[in-house]
Amino acid sequence: MNDLPVVVIGTGPQGLAAAAHLLERGLEPLVLESGDGPAAAVAEWGHVRLFSAWPELVDAAAVRLLEPTGWVAPATGYPTGAQWIEGYLAPLAATLGDRVRYDARVTGVSRKGRDRLVDADRAAQPFTVHVSDAAGHETRVEARAVIDASGTWRRPNPAGADGLPALGERACADLLTSQVPDSARPGRYAGRHTVVVGSGDSAFNAIHELVRIAGEHPGTRITWAIRRVVSEGTFGGGAADQLPERGALGQRARRAVESGAVELVTGFRTAEIRRDGARAVLVGEDGRELPAADTVVVLTGFRPDLSFLSEVRLDLDPTLEAPRRIAAEIDPNIHSCGSVQATGAADLAQPEPDLYLVGMKSYGRAPTFLALTGYEQVRSVVAAIAGDHEAAARVELVLPDTGVCGGAGVFDDPEAAGGGCCAPAPAATAGAELLEIGRAPVEA
Repeated sequence: MNDLPVVVIGTGPQGLAAAAHLLERGLEPLVLESGDGPAAAVAEWGHVRLFSAWPELVDAAAVRLLEPTGWVAPATGYPTGAQWIEGYLAPLAATLGDRVRYDARVTGVSRKGRDRLVDADRAAQPFTVHVSDAAGHETRVEARAVIDASGTWRRPNPAGADGLPALGERACADLLTSQVPDSARPGRYAGRHTVVVGSGDSAFNAIHELVRIAGEHPGTRITWAIRRVVSEGTFGGGAADQLPERGALGQRARRAVESGAVELVTGFRTAEIRRDGARAVLVGEDGRELPAADTVVVLTGFRPDLSFLSEVRLDLDPTLEAPRRIAAEIDPNIHSCGSVQATGAADLAQPEPDLYLVGMKSYGRAPTFLALTGYEQVRSVVAAIAGDHEAAARVELVLPDTGVCGGAGVFDDPEAAGGGCCAPAPAATAGAELLEIGRAPVEA
């Protein structure tokens, strides 16, 4: 199978970096992208500013591929998604040339002549990758290995607190969005009431953008509903975060609550979304109702699309849907202090030889992924595919700590959230309109 390409699924940061590493090792990549341009998912949140600085957003092999073209790596600053594409990802895709194929949606991965049940001579058969374009035309590509860097962007979690769409959620789809609002395009939100559901970095970004809109458009109301009670990790790690802009993101959200610009509702777990004319009313599992919203911004995380991998053999954690060997390290129910170890080929390998899940998809439903993590993953994975097992086993990355203590699975008891590794975050102060939920006052 040495003459066959390595198929890489997705032209996001990790997919393109994988292609650069493959070329550097003399292997031929074929990158399949369902969108019409590089990093199509990133383009959909192009207005959002990353909390990683430029040097943490470029891959070393990609830099080595780009520099002979005259490209110069941006050295300072924090780009938006659109700037990340323009300044790095698009030039990288252009350099890869026809090794990148757009309008190429992967619909299935298997082994030639072998469905999932067949053991005999399985690993000696090439992969078959089924691809469909926008017109429905289907092709089949043979590959020596497959690197799935398709991410999770198009599989957002629902608003329903039990992981299923809330009652009425589908019927109210026109009133819901899973995109972070853009203050440069305020029309949907200006002078209206928006409810944000979620508590991670995306929610912090949404609050930031909505507060900017509210500052320019009187009458704009913002309600922020989170499932947990306030604890030391509610607003991120603050000064303890080793990525300062990530820490600052959460603190801006805290100040928005403290100033009264945002009404924070805690312990709210959505059970139903009911249409009230052109507005949506969220109903909690405890029967409480939020004021009718013109728009509901649902930012409750993402989950991987495993449907096109149904004919290959996977070993995934039953909770996170991530490779089993890394699950305990990234599980938000048990993970303490926010820092995770770099993951390499040995951690990501599947029972199907030469099939790897990398990038955000490798984290399944876990929310703690960084671009740096993915670049180390693809370096190691490509080394393993090339047979350089010493390089594959080597760890070349130390990840920054988030400064957040305790498991994110803590729901109802703020005292249980402390892990003892960070200074406690100060309680929300007067000026915030806090609601009383049970015993407790009321992200990326």
